[in-house]
Amino acid sequence: MDKTLIEEMLAAGRGTFALLMGQRNAPEFFDLGTRGLVGSLAAFVLASGLNALLPSFMGHAGEGPPAWQALIVVGALYVLQISFGAVALRQFGRLDGLVPYLVASNWATFFATILSLILGLAGFDLSMVLLALVVGVLVIEINIGRLIVTLTIPQIAMFLIAKLVGGMVGLMLVGTLFPPALPVSP
Repeated sequence: MDKTLIEEMLAAGRGTFALLMGQRNAPEFFDLGTRGLVGSLAAFVLASGLNALLPSFMGHAGEGPPAWQALIVVGALYVLQISFGAVALRQFGRLDGLVPYLVASNWATFFATILSLILGLAGFDLSMVLLALVVGVLVIEINIGRLIVTLTIPQIAMFLIAKLVGGMVGLMLVGTLFPPALPVSP
């Protein structure tokens, strides 16, 4: 049975929470096929757009990079992290786990972005929110590898390291394309 995007989002929300809690039934909540990938990618793009516009929502419109630049950064980091992760999965002979990983990870990113936006607008200390989100995302990433892609512990570690290296390469590339502005001395 085909779900609407709203039904898919609600199920993915339950699945993301199940991943956070380490529940073995977490994969049941996600559509881990191509259709689910399209829905999760739409959610990821929406989350990326919200993240790019987040400074404006928070009253910090002049701070940070312009929205278009933030979107390029997110896109470059996404592509490189996924590429490096795909290489690791290929080395494990588990490239079949890439689409299920992307589905769950995209939805987790969507819900983390929405949660950070809500908590930020509610006036919570963003540094504490960020710390909690980092811990939550790490737990979810480990559980995606464990429960959805069914990797072993060493494979999960290597997969996450590969994604981290991809992210660092992406940051270096983006830093080269968009170097930080240097202060003008008098």
